[in-house]
Amino acid sequence: MMKVVNLTSKSDFIGVMASSLCFVHCIATPLLFVAQAGSAVAGEVHPWWWGTLDLTFLLISFFAVYWSARKTSKKWVRYAFWGLWGALALIIINEKLELWRLAEEVIYLPTIGLIFLHFYNRRYCQCEDEHCCADHITH
Repeated sequence: MMKVVNLTSKSDFIGVMASSLCFVHCIATPLLFVAQAGSAVAGEVHPWWWGTLDLTFLLISFFAVYWSARKTSKKWVRYAFWGLWGALALIIINEKLELWRLAEEVIYLPTIGLIFLHFYNRRYCQCEDEHCCADHITH
């Protein structure tokens, strides 16, 4: 139980790291495609594990958003967390299922938004004790 409490108190740090790594992954993907363009075999242009990284980052960011949204002292920050995470999830699911044609750069918006929101939440929306945020949030 102590490890879960420790992770929840560092959810903004985990969120910044996961979102930042996701952002680097998104930027590196086109570079990987260019680097492997000459070595593509049977239509596969990237390793299978590279395609699973976005789902891994999405899962990690889910827990970071969940814990941060529960602990934030500002209601609008909670809604912004879930709105940005939902947008990111929809973009990633759309990318996997190819439902709509979206510009590749669209994924940068919710990713950068989550990075900044975690920084903002860590700086301005934290409480000194574990009970003060719960008083401001209605469940």
